[in-house]
Amino acid sequence: MAKYLLVYRGGSMPEAPEAQAQVRAAWGAWFGQLGPAMVDGGNPTSKGKTISPNGNVSGDGRPTVSGYSIIGAESFDAAIALAKGCPVLQGGGSIEVCETIDVM
Repeated sequence: MAKYLLVYRGGSMPEAPEAQAQVRAAWGAWFGQLGPAMVDGGNPTSKGKTISPNGNVSGDGRPTVSGYSIIGAESFDAAIALAKGCPVLQGGGSIEVCETIDVM
């Protein structure tokens, strides 16, 4: 089974505590649906900067990535199907799905 990196971009957490609880519940439900396919639930991100090949650092500290997870799936299409259930999509975000390569 291959591993896939899910890179979350955008999305937002509602301000109202009740809505935040609903979002957390949606994530918990999605993780539960994934079962053993969830390799690493990941985390949200905060500050972000970009380092270029010449060592220059750019960015205003706002992340371009809002979080990540790692899942296992039998195929790229299966990974995409699993990712489509992610709650970040309901929050206005997007997901980049990347197959990882075991080299180490």
